[in-house]
Amino acid sequence: MRTFNQLESEVRGYIRSFPAIFTKAKNAVQTAEDGREYIDFLAGAGSVNYGHNNPLLKNALLDYLASDGVAQGLDMATTAKKKFLRTFEEHILKPRNMQYKVQFTGPTGTNAVEAAIKLARNVTGRQGIISFTNGFHGVTLGALSLTGNRKFRDAAGVALSDVHHAAYAGYFGPEMDTIAMLDKLITDPSSGIDIPAAIIVETVQGEGGLNFASMSWLKKLEQLCRAQKILLIVDDIQAGCGRTGTFFSFEPAGIKPDMITMSKSLSGYGLPMSVVLIKPEHDVWKPGQHNGTFRGNNMAFVTATAALENYWRDNKFQASIEKKALTVTTYLDNLVKNYPAANMQRRGRGLMQGLAFKDADLADRVTTLAFQNGLIIETSGGSNEVIKLLMPLTIEPEKLLAGLDILEQALADTLSNQNANALIEETEVTA
Repeated sequence: MRTFNQLESEVRGYIRSFPAIFTKAKNAVQTAEDGREYIDFLAGAGSVNYGHNNPLLKNALLDYLASDGVAQGLDMATTAKKKFLRTFEEHILKPRNMQYKVQFTGPTGTNAVEAAIKLARNVTGRQGIISFTNGFHGVTLGALSLTGNRKFRDAAGVALSDVHHAAYAGYFGPEMDTIAMLDKLITDPSSGIDIPAAIIVETVQGEGGLNFASMSWLKKLEQLCRAQKILLIVDDIQAGCGRTGTFFSFEPAGIKPDMITMSKSLSGYGLPMSVVLIKPEHDVWKPGQHNGTFRGNNMAFVTATAALENYWRDNKFQASIEKKALTVTTYLDNLVKNYPAANMQRRGRGLMQGLAFKDADLADRVTTLAFQNGLIIETSGGSNEVIKLLMPLTIEPEKLLAGLDILEQALADTLSNQNANALIEETEVTA
């Protein structure tokens, strides 16, 4: 790792948690230079939902490159973009009775969030935005102002303003109605909270610790937005593209956001691509008013189209996700039951679940040992107290169980070591 330590910036993160040099990847397995294989429960932070080097997507890309297809198109019209738009309409929008314009915003999710909040301010003429506690929306300044975690906010170097952070679902416990609280703040002329341009929400908070909103909570949020003429933005960058089961994470709630931000697994292959889906009546942009050189990644359009055609033509893929999600739910519930000393609870939904620990240090030690035993898995949450499972949606059932077994063994060994150390300390004190 000497090359990375000497030449790469100190800002690097994942490399510190997973100190191996990876050279190959296939579906849910990554292989290091020394030949060791690791089951991947990270999936490129959710950017490879269809697995590493998915052959259906890879072959489409190779064919496109072999034909000298346009690679970088800015926002010009290309056959690859045309096919993506038509396929997205056919397999995603029409079956769900959704009408949205598609804005290509640039390479990453934070670009989509920046565009969405800028557009909301243009549409409404208002300045403020409401986001939620533990939310994560990106690290460029506009998106960072929406993000709750102090670690990211402290890196800004400037004041982050024009955003009110409201309490997310369950923030004060299950008995507290945080939508009623927010409604009171917005409608009370003396609360100090002006009616905002938009409210932005994640249905499952990925970086925030797998907190998730109920369908009734999401419906109440939409009703609040409609009553006060506030635009509703759903950030589906990590929870979308099938991660929770349905293509959009909010589908079971039956809501219709004014805007939807998407990125990560939208390209299907880990290629940079992000969009904002905009209700047509809100598409008030003037030509070129929001741009970016790399919003025309045609290679991403090709793999995104292949993903939609192969996985979202019918309900078979969704059914397979739901089946694997049930396996994960059952397994994690058993861990909670069988290891009470860990003092943990299951969180999340779909294939975006995990274990929340009272002791963040315990979560860190479990994931560290899990990696040593061949499992790539990260922590999330305000104190990194949540072990987050984010495996490829295409993971083979046997690999899924093998990864879960490694996690359980790491948990058992960590607790055993903890008990042994406590016994040694107690003996030393007694002596």
